[in-house]
Amino acid sequence: MKRQRLIIIAVIAVVVAVFFASGAHETLTLDNLKAEQVRFQAWFAEAPFTVAGGFFVLYVIMAALSLPGATLMTLLGGALFGLGWGLLIISFASSLGATLAFLIARTLARNLVEQRFSRQLESVNRGIAREGAFYLFTLRLIPLFPFFVINLVLGLTRMRTWTFYWVSQLGMLPGTAVYVNAGRELGELESLGGILSPGLIVSFALIGIFPLLARRGVDYAKRRRMARQYGKPASFDYDIVVIGAGSAGLVASYIGTALKAKVALVERDRMGGDCLNTGCVPSKALIRVARLAQEVRDAKRFGIETKEPRIDFAAVMDHVHQAVRDVEPHDSAERYRHLGVEVIQGEARLLTPWEVRVGQRVLTTRHVIIATGARPKVPELPGLDEIEVLTSDNLWQLESLPERLVVLGGGSIGCELGQSFSRLGSRVTLVEMAPQLLPREDRDIAAQLALRMENEGVRLYLGARALRVESGPSHGDAGKVLVIERDGEQGTQTERVVFDRLLVAVGREAVVEGLGLEALNIETRADGTLDVDETLRSLHPNVWACGDVAGPYQLTHASAHQAWHATVNALFGEIKRFAVDYRNLPAVTFTEPEVARVGLNEREARARGVEYEVTRYDLGELDRAIADGRTQGFIKVLTVPGKDRLLGVSIVGHGAGELLGEFTLAMTQGIGLNKLLGTIHPYPTFSEAAKATAGVWKNAHKPERVLSWLARYFAWRRRGGPLEEVRESLRGRSDKA
Repeated sequence: MKRQRLIIIAVIAVVVAVFFASGAHETLTLDNLKAEQVRFQAWFAEAPFTVAGGFFVLYVIMAALSLPGATLMTLLGGALFGLGWGLLIISFASSLGATLAFLIARTLARNLVEQRFSRQLESVNRGIAREGAFYLFTLRLIPLFPFFVINLVLGLTRMRTWTFYWVSQLGMLPGTAVYVNAGRELGELESLGGILSPGLIVSFALIGIFPLLARRGVDYAKRRRMARQYGKPASFDYDIVVIGAGSAGLVASYIGTALKAKVALVERDRMGGDCLNTGCVPSKALIRVARLAQEVRDAKRFGIETKEPRIDFAAVMDHVHQAVRDVEPHDSAERYRHLGVEVIQGEARLLTPWEVRVGQRVLTTRHVIIATGARPKVPELPGLDEIEVLTSDNLWQLESLPERLVVLGGGSIGCELGQSFSRLGSRVTLVEMAPQLLPREDRDIAAQLALRMENEGVRLYLGARALRVESGPSHGDAGKVLVIERDGEQGTQTERVVFDRLLVAVGREAVVEGLGLEALNIETRADGTLDVDETLRSLHPNVWACGDVAGPYQLTHASAHQAWHATVNALFGEIKRFAVDYRNLPAVTFTEPEVARVGLNEREARARGVEYEVTRYDLGELDRAIADGRTQGFIKVLTVPGKDRLLGVSIVGHGAGELLGEFTLAMTQGIGLNKLLGTIHPYPTFSEAAKATAGVWKNAHKPERVLSWLARYFAWRRRGGPLEEVRESLRGRSDKA
């Protein structure tokens, strides 16, 4: 890489040297350029169709082949032809060239464009399906991607060629006019002092503010179109109506009322949503008890004799429910009413983008934020509907510990609950379709968790597909059976797993039914989440979504992160909207060992083609981990090659979630490993692992040449330094005398 950079720098230096040596720079004076412009305009006056036609053809070729330089050509056209002729020529040339690029992509380069611009293609397809030609018009006015990308990507859609042409012709016209006018002002420049002329300043100011003006114009057009279609109320009861009082809805309501907006919060079930009632709080309470039971079993290795712990499952569940009750006041309707939020119990349904029906009431609001969350996904598996299935929703109503528990799914929820029930005394079998646990994590990270779970007695079936559930009187004492298949050395093998209870943890699906979205043409993505843009805005400019219902991350802190953006964008979006940034979003699986990550892991970096270096630090080298007997696991850091800038951190081990905080802060604030290494950490603590990891990176990137010079310097000093050299010199002369 360094050699390639040096070659590129050398080539650039040679080109620059040749440029100046040839005297070419002397031709780029204002006088010379004006003289060439005068000759060109004289030529244009003599043969207008030849000159204009040649420029037209050249522009079409550049646009059709997606060659760089369209902006420069547009400015040049304004300087050479003026505003009238320049706008006419370039407007039609750019639209025709774009259409040819569109056809080239459609007929010749489909596979290349699909691979190179897959992310943009997915986004554009959603927009086209949602808004049709109007979406292309908005892309031309406010390009989310460069124009050549729009040309190529639209070629892979089902849009008609004529529609693409006329929308492009119309949509690019305002921007083209701004750039042609700027070129005209440059062409009329008589001296360098004219750069400060009002006309030129205004022209270039228009280039800067045109995207903002265009965005405002598009938003205004959308709102007018929506108002005509649905009938906008003359006044509103609320600034925001939030639907759903889970993590996202609560944060959105809190922020809205803190900003002095009038907010209504509608909840049809329980305040706090999944996180409080069936997710984070009860699961972590259960994990705490299960971890304590395992610590009792492991006490013998520290010299403490104990018996196998006796589990009172009813008391365990009482502890879980008490934890929910203790946290409940934080999310209560009383608290939010005290904050100024109007909390309404009932089923919400959108009548129009501004009207929400709750029972017999119709609430009018300037903005709606949908935060209805998600629920456990239950697969269509033959025989599953004949038994009572456990999910993370109804699990907490168990009154007795299952003797034989099968967990279907090896993601975070499946691993956390599977390990916990095993530690509480269930015989647990976990079935996962992927070849590893936690399929989104690196294989070496997941392997650490798999090793621990198997050592604790959890039976793992990885790379296994569930075929059906068998139950009924014919199975006798065998209870119920899950039939699975997996590939092995002997080919595909079918196995039967006996269970008393089956816990399904194969993912979650967004809750969107009953909201009236179909009547408003608000669609869902392939994964069932609401189709919103990067600012969390839906098809309608005043309808937003956040949390699990919007995806892509079903995490409580991700929901809160989105809720801030949805609320601020709703209240102030007409001035400024903020896109959600997920780059430094941390995630933790609360198993033992814990698994935590922020940023890229190796799996994602390879998939995206991102170059990286890996630094690994084993927790078995950490003094505190050795003293505590918690040496399993490691920290793996991905950095930019040759630099200390963090791309991502994965941790597996005790307290991984707590260790991740320092790395998350470092990535968010742009702090590199060198500064982590220079930060004092208390000894002996697990937090020292962050500094130790930075030390491993530094050791691998130590300046060998500087160190060799230092070695020579210190050797020279050991020999006596300069004074000793003088003495040796004098002694030598004396001997000769």
